[in-house]
Amino acid sequence: MTASTRFIALEQASFQRLEYAGYLKGLLKPFKSKGALDTWASQCDGLRDDLIVLAQRQVLAQARSHPFNLLPIQLAQQTTGAGTTFLRWRNLDRSSMGVALWQEMMANPATPLGLIGDLHAMEVQRAVLNMQISLLHTLARQARDCAGKLAQADDGYLRRIGTHAHAGQPGREATP
Repeated sequence: MTASTRFIALEQASFQRLEYAGYLKGLLKPFKSKGALDTWASQCDGLRDDLIVLAQRQVLAQARSHPFNLLPIQLAQQTTGAGTTFLRWRNLDRSSMGVALWQEMMANPATPLGLIGDLHAMEVQRAVLNMQISLLHTLARQARDCAGKLAQADDGYLRRIGTHAHAGQPGREATP
């Protein structure tokens, strides 16, 4: 495999500011409240958003520059209905999108051989960033879903305690 000469892939230093956000170290702990889960979900959302900005500023900026801007397809961002942004390959008239376009361009003899390594590095970077963005989005969504379940558990508990206190039987459970 030849080294890329035009496209510079993200290196560990690009991620260093992001990785200290602590989103994963917060995953494996005893969450005891809805608030703690909501906070962690917000941290995941923030890290996802920071990763999207990194992709826009460092990956898309390069993909839109010369000589990549002369190719028949381009790397673009796509925002989903859920509000998450991913990197996608699309043709210039925006009528088609997907990795199949990249595969066709790689197989096309008209694609300059000198760009093949860069285009490969770009596709690898795109796939990895999309996976990372997707995982962070899913972690945040799951944390919020769980926070909702904790809130329901708290409501059920408080209703039961409230009913019990009103029955004038503090500290004693009714027999079923």
